Amino acid sequence: MAQESAASFFKAIQQDEALKAKLKATTDAEAFVKIAEERGYKFTTEELQKQIEQMSPEEVAAFINPGVGPRRHLVAR
Repeated sequence: MAQESAASFFKAIQQDEALKAKLKATTDAEAFVKIAEERGYKFTTEELQKQIEQMSPEEVAAFINPGVGPRRHLVAR
């Protein structure tokens, strides 16, 4: 159930630019989970990590601090 909550939270992030910006400003997993709890989602940092492992680096970089995933360039290097 909590794993499903984490997945639902990631779907909500994609639709809320303010939430996405707030999450990019977080520096640790506990802060990330706390923001999710404020919005009614309940999961642990371990469940968060499991959900992140199922995502591509580009998906993760979309809402976690810039530089976590590989950067994409407009012009190939």
